[in-house]
Parts: sequence; C-alpha cells; structure tokens
Amino acid sequence: MGVKINYAKLKLGIIGGGQLGKIMSQKAKKMGLHVSILDPTPNSPAAQVSDRQIVGGFYDCEKITELVKSCDVTTVELEHIDVECLKKLENEGHTIVPSPDVLMRIQDKYEQKKLLHEYGIPVPAFKEVKTEEDLEFFGFPVIQKTKKGGYDGRGVLQLKSSADLQNAITAPSFLEEMVHIDKELAIMVARNHKGEVATYPVVEMLFDERVNICDSVMAPARIDESLHVKAKELAISSIEALDGEGLFGVEMFLTKDGKLLVNEIAPRPHNSGHYTVESCVTSQFEQVVRAVVNLPLGSTKLLCPSVMVNLLGEEGFKGEPVVEGMEEALAIEGLSFYLYGKEKTAPFRKMGHITVLDENLQIALEKAMRAKKIIKIKGSELL
Repeated sequence: MGVKINYAKLKLGIIGGGQLGKIMSQKAKKMGLHVSILDPTPNSPAAQVSDRQIVGGFYDCEKITELVKSCDVTTVELEHIDVECLKKLENEGHTIVPSPDVLMRIQDKYEQKKLLHEYGIPVPAFKEVKTEEDLEFFGFPVIQKTKKGGYDGRGVLQLKSSADLQNAITAPSFLEEMVHIDKELAIMVARNHKGEVATYPVVEMLFDERVNICDSVMAPARIDESLHVKAKELAISSIEALDGEGLFGVEMFLTKDGKLLVNEIAPRPHNSGHYTVESCVTSQFEQVVRAVVNLPLGSTKLLCPSVMVNLLGEEGFKGEPVVEGMEEALAIEGLSFYLYGKEKTAPFRKMGHITVLDENLQIALEKAMRAKKIIKIKGSELL
C-alpha cells in the first residue's frame, strides 16, 4: 500500500522568494504544509507569508543544502540556481521537483532547443554561435540568445543588419531564425510522479516591445479549437521529452502561415498562468504544490474568460513603491489587484498584476487596458 504521508506535517522548500514563491507559499499554507524559503533578500515577498526564510543566494550550496535537508520536498520558483549542488543532494536521497537534470536542461536554452528538436517537437531553426561567421548564418534580421541566464527579455538581441554585429552578444549564445509571428501563445502543464498530466487553457500573450516583457495575457487565446488541441498536444509532448515533473510554462509561436513552434519552457509557475487564480478551478500555484508532493492534480477548467496585466515599475523612478490609481481601478467590475510586496521598485520591474474577469473576453480586455492606464507604480526617488 506504500507509506502514508501526513501532509499536515509535510515540509516544502522553495528556492526563490519572489512573487511566484509568495503565491505558491500562500496556497501551500492553505493546504496545511510548512513552507521554508531560500532567497538572498531579507523579508522577501514569499518570506512574508511563509514559516521560515533562509537568507542566501541561489548559488550558495551551503544555504541550498540547509534548505533541502530541512524539507521533505524542495521545488523552485526560478531556474537560475546551482543545479550541481541540487544534483548532489538528490543523489543523497533528497526529493527535488523538478529534478536537477530537468533544471539543467532548461537552464541552457540551446540544449533545451536541441532536446526538443531531437524529439520531433517543432521549434524555430537555430544554430550555435561558435565563430563570428556563424552570426551571419541565417542572414538578417535574426535573433541572438544567450545560452544561459536570460529572462524577461534579457539575453535576447535582434540583429537587424550586419551593422549590428558590433553589438552582438559575446557570451555563449545561439541564433534563431526570425519567425513571422501571428500570435505568441502559452500553456501551463502539470505532471506528477504518478504520470498524471493536466493542461490549462491556451492563452495569448502581448509584449511590451520596449523591454520584451510579457505585458498582458488573454485567456483563452483567440485561436480556433483545432489549434487549442494541437498546442496542448505539443506542450504535453515537450514535457514528456524532458521527463519533467512539476509545473511547466510552455511558450509557443503561432506563425503567419498557421504553424505552431515551441519557443521556451519554464520549469515553474509562469507569468502567463497568473490568471488561473481567479479564472480556473485550480490555480497554477495550488497545482504546482499538488504536483511536486505527488497529490492528485486539480481541475484546470476555465470558469470565466479573463485578462491579466503586469504592473511594471514606471520609468524615471526607484526606491520605495508608490501606487497611484488603485481605488479608481478597483471600482472596475471583475478586477482583482495584486501587489507583490517588493521593497524597492525600478523601471519595468514586475511589481504586481491585475486580473479582470468577464464572460466577454473583449470586454475584459477593454477593462484591463483601462485599468492599466489608471494604475501607476512609481517610486519614492526620481532617477
């Protein structure tokens, strides 16, 4: 029959104390779990709602070891961490989900892309950059990406012509062909140790072109049903190729000629899944807890169409956050407001988000865009 687990005493460790860890911790606490956080920032957002914080960096093996050894299961809210340390701890018998091997594959976006391609998952054409001549392999324009460390638009560069080669990324990188994109899509996929899989609705992402950060998410995506089905199949195949357990955000391109290409995979809750808190039976944050401790996965049914908008720090400000327009925005029917509890703001830093529900997706979008114009997160200091 197996060992019975007392979930009321189960200790969950989360590497990362930002907004994702914060909402994960809130859901885990609701389920009765003890939660410990590892983050270098004292009183991090996640620590504010958790049982314990270990103050330490994501490459501090001593602190990572302290967290893992004090918990029954450890998971992550970011992938840029010391996976070699985690691999050693896993070999000693500690439970880490997703596994260090999966995290290692995902950390290196070039290796991630290679693996997907080897398993027949459609991806944009790509090539490793070994010499300066490789930068011109696809011609121009072309996309250059760092192999490791890139996120939220960082580590991605568009080379528009040979004149841009002087500004090319010098860190280990690879090229991707320029894809003619119709829509950018995403889908959350959960998979537990039993092999149970759950997929959320396909969503449509809009980006702030100034910094290439996801700006808004519409659920469901405005695509036909056959594409919804195909996107889910591709997402599941991608996670099976990784042999991943936990929760994954799978980003995709829908090309102008109707093809779906997998762009990147995140091994954790994802910005494109924030809408699930209000819009789905089981939020992505509860689902990740279920998945990593090997509980049955929850229903992913969409209860109501919605639009999520990221609230970014305003340009020209830093320091202690100052929120404008909150009262006016909360008067909009169907709107939920999240402020993450970060002590300092900076231009384009993710400080919170709003979600607007409406049975009519277009009306939800209009309300969300109105609220976006109203709410401003400035800072106590001018830059």
